[in-house]
Amino acid sequence: MTTTAETTIERPAVRIKELSERDRRRLLMHFLSLDDSDRLLRFGSVLPDELITRYVQKLDFARDVLFGVYDDNLRLLGVGHLAFAPREANPVLRGATLKARVAELGVSVLATARGKGVGSRLFERAAVRCRNEDVDTLYMHCLSSNKTMMHIARKAGMEIHRDAGEADAYLKLPPADPVSVLQEAVQEQFASFDYGMKANAKAAMKWWRRLPGVKTEK
Repeated sequence: MTTTAETTIERPAVRIKELSERDRRRLLMHFLSLDDSDRLLRFGSVLPDELITRYVQKLDFARDVLFGVYDDNLRLLGVGHLAFAPREANPVLRGATLKARVAELGVSVLATARGKGVGSRLFERAAVRCRNEDVDTLYMHCLSSNKTMMHIARKAGMEIHRDAGEADAYLKLPPADPVSVLQEAVQEQFASFDYGMKANAKAAMKWWRRLPGVKTEK
């Protein structure tokens, strides 16, 4: 009798790290590397480099939360921008929650990193942060043609409203509990450790290449 063994290929873990002021330059490099179609999907229009630069310069790390996924060279493969705003500021959500604030999520993933669960993991991390910030409504606005974000929205069970080629989707979240608080702390600890390992490896390689007699590939 012949048996067929199925081989399961596990994806490498996607570590989501909270970003800070020192990551502003890498954020700029990430957004500038998006091509026109990706800029359209992320921002709703094809922003020129100048406007993207202004957007990054105005990011407020004290008010909003940004998450990132780094590769081995500390390049940002994916970025999630979680922006908090008063409930009254968003007409779509005025009747959706009694909380004082709502949160809007924007996600961008480089083409080379797609299909690896980066977008979904950024969404999951943002949802946990919302819960721990006493925000029960997570909102996304994007073009209806943005298949990746629409897939994430449907997978998360978000309520989706479409109008004139655009889509508004929001998800009601449960309140924070000890599990959600611990989950976020553990995820950030693992992500910080992963970042430190990559930074040390990059520094060691840079030092190695400076040694006399060491040839580097061009």
